[in-house]
Amino acid sequence: MTTHLFSNKPKRQVKKMSDDKMPDAKELKEILSTVSTEIPKLLESIGKVFSNPENANQIGKAVAQFYKELVAAGMTPQQAYDLTKEYMSSFSLGGLISSGLKTATEMGKHQKDDD
Repeated sequence: MTTHLFSNKPKRQVKKMSDDKMPDAKELKEILSTVSTEIPKLLESIGKVFSNPENANQIGKAVAQFYKELVAAGMTPQQAYDLTKEYMSSFSLGGLISSGLKTATEMGKHQKDDD
């Protein structure tokens, strides 16, 4: 049993399906139900983190410090700006989702290679 991210209620482990087996209607309904309730909760939590003024202030300071360090290390302002822009995307909701999807995709590829 595992614990859910937003509660202490234990969740049952999901069985891994083989690549050639499609979930039946009951399993599919359970999967979609979980996705439809848990994803909005996750997005709401992430949104609260980014909309908190104190967190926004800390993110701004981190980004400014990142840029200053790059310039101080000898990068041109344009190079530092480009890297800082990329760094800032890690603080956005879209950037987090994109990164999470990329990680999940890579994990799936590695898992298939292991099978």
